[in-house]
Amino acid sequence: MTHPVRSMALGAALTLLLASGAALAAPAEGQGDLAVTIYADNQALVQDVRTIAFAGGRQKIEFRNVSAQIRPETAALAANDLTVIEQNFDYDLLSPAKIMENAVGETVTLVRTNLANGAETRETAKILAANGGVVLQIGSRIEVLRDDGLPVRVIFDHVPENMRADPTLSVTVEAGAGSRAATLRYLTPGLGWRADYVALFDEAKGAIDVQGWVTLTNNSGTTYRNAATTLVAGNPRLIGQGYRGFAPSAPDGEDTMAQAGTESGTRQRLGDYYLYPLAERTTIANLQTKQVSFLDVHGAPASHGYEMRLGWLQTSEQPLSAATVYQFSTGSKAGLGDQLPAGIVRFYLRDAKGQAQFIGEHAIAHTPMGSRLSIATGDAFDVKVKPVLEGRTRLSDTRWRTAMRYTLTNALPKPVTVRLVQGGLWGDVRVAQESQKGTRPDADTAEWQVAVPANGTVDLTATFESRW
Repeated sequence: MTHPVRSMALGAALTLLLASGAALAAPAEGQGDLAVTIYADNQALVQDVRTIAFAGGRQKIEFRNVSAQIRPETAALAANDLTVIEQNFDYDLLSPAKIMENAVGETVTLVRTNLANGAETRETAKILAANGGVVLQIGSRIEVLRDDGLPVRVIFDHVPENMRADPTLSVTVEAGAGSRAATLRYLTPGLGWRADYVALFDEAKGAIDVQGWVTLTNNSGTTYRNAATTLVAGNPRLIGQGYRGFAPSAPDGEDTMAQAGTESGTRQRLGDYYLYPLAERTTIANLQTKQVSFLDVHGAPASHGYEMRLGWLQTSEQPLSAATVYQFSTGSKAGLGDQLPAGIVRFYLRDAKGQAQFIGEHAIAHTPMGSRLSIATGDAFDVKVKPVLEGRTRLSDTRWRTAMRYTLTNALPKPVTVRLVQGGLWGDVRVAQESQKGTRPDADTAEWQVAVPANGTVDLTATFESRW
């Protein structure tokens, strides 16, 4: 069954006859000179400069076309010779259903049209309820507004209080008379951005092309026209969203940073964040996704390799696929030469016909310039590692000896190098013996660079001594 209120929106016409003198507030018509700063966590700062004709003394100014999700407590209006007294955000927008709900108890005029002769009849009705349907009192009778296909119009003589055609912030001020610029500043959710990267790797050249895109989304309920737009890469703290400093685990993408960079670039900073201003003003339409290029690098040095990370005492009856990994630098020399905001990197390779084909994707965190990235795009088909726990021997009440064997196989017609990482060693574990010299990049891991010949097999053995 069709909802009676919804049927008003589809078929019946609502007519508003505004009483003269009903508009008591001076509108600050349309958006002015807009500057929008967008953060990556679905938050934005809007600064809207409008020229307003102040009448002098106390008056109410209406700012239409603000965000429908504005945080009213963050709104601030500034102008010369102006004091803000009170502000209200009217977010109940005009619609057939909403105007009925807000007009309960009021009197309206019903206009019905006779389909046979086109004659109109008018009746005065009082709206009793608009909850799951519209209930009217017409004279001494009670009638439910039905969806019966007959033409009907409901005439209102005014807009219900606090209802607006657009999201409206009304501000009561004391101001000196005259026209001058006023700046409205507020925070709003509903605007966000993310970085997306397209990486094309050329194995023969050992090089990579990287295109970086900013993807803007606007679900704030308002269009921002011809706005100077700046994107902020970083994580400002917001109440209710927790604090990164006490996060139990690293955010997505931080496992890709093999080495953090130490280079400074020319990109503008804001405190501890980086700014990515769009080169030209742009219109960010409501319910729109927009993409803008911010990085385009060709031929940066890159390498392809394999990696296997294992936990303490991890053993497997079946060989495990090594991860296929691509490495490159964000440095100014032999790298991408920029700071990279967090996002998704999507990798492509050319096939035998020269067509670029997708091979995987991975998130990266905010990455300083000069960093070395190591990004896994998927599991290798032909490169396997089989970890086997060969034995555990108690040396004393507090010491154990653990023997591990790692069998690496390569079904490719070319040699490969596998970065084998044994994790979970904690600080007290000592590598007592190893068939190939490895390294200890930190207290919790041991690492070996294992060369595996084409169509070949290599065994690596290691003995560990520990308290457990």
